[in-house]
Amino acid sequence: MKKIFLSLVLIISIQTAFACDICGCSSGSYFIGPFPQFHKHFVGIRYSFRKFSSTMASDEAQFSKDFYQTTELMAGWNMGRKWQLLAFLPYNINKQNSDDGTKINTGLGDATLIINYSLLNKTIGSTSHQLWMGGGIKLPTGKFSADPDEIVTTANNQAGTGSYDFLLNAMYAVKWNNWGINTSATYKINGSKDDYQLGNRFSASAFAYRSIPSHGKATFNPNVGLLYDHLNANQLNHEKVEDTGGHTLSAAAGLEVNFNRIAVGFNAQLPLQENLSNNQTSTTIRGMAHLSLML
Repeated sequence: MKKIFLSLVLIISIQTAFACDICGCSSGSYFIGPFPQFHKHFVGIRYSFRKFSSTMASDEAQFSKDFYQTTELMAGWNMGRKWQLLAFLPYNINKQNSDDGTKINTGLGDATLIINYSLLNKTIGSTSHQLWMGGGIKLPTGKFSADPDEIVTTANNQAGTGSYDFLLNAMYAVKWNNWGINTSATYKINGSKDDYQLGNRFSASAFAYRSIPSHGKATFNPNVGLLYDHLNANQLNHEKVEDTGGHTLSAAAGLEVNFNRIAVGFNAQLPLQENLSNNQTSTTIRGMAHLSLML
């Protein structure tokens, strides 16, 4: 089977990161970042973490410091030259330290299936272009046991969202010799559970990278990029929930290393500008690491 040309292909992994039970906000986001090439199939495991800090504007005695971790199984299949299927199954560990004490919620998260179609795969001289478009579905496989009488706050610390959600995405990449730029945009349409709906979300990213072959068989791919997330306000009974939604702009830097059919990588993200929950929630740091096997 023909390889995907890119040394870094943008794919999407839903990593729902809840924050701020005192504000009733949900600061979930996507991580959209570089991923190693594969032949026909790949399997892998990825670890990610997110840290948030929240303080209620009307009462600074009400606070929350949140640490969310996800370990995720992932797999991909190329079906001919035009179609690509991606699958993700996360396990979440959510920890909140607040004025009410410590809450820990762990369990299987929501599985995601995404299918992409290649609209462009062309090489002109030493420059190559790829354009993929597709969509997917997030299944409510994670446990959702929020108290219906306190769903605004208890929904924020669940292993899953309890709803079927839908995704639309596009990915464009250009590579010239050993340099490349990958861009991606995604829109997620959230369903509802117990009349509570997390806000729809738009995410976009752009990464620049350089492939550096070593004297052995390893290739090093340092990369830097920007990520943007816009979160609509949550809704309860079709009414806007106050102090939810917002946006974040983050800078990212990382390294991918390919050795034969094995790939490892890491990435760290720091906020440049953000406004979450009317500036009551802030992101401190996000990061990830993965190990993948191309088949």
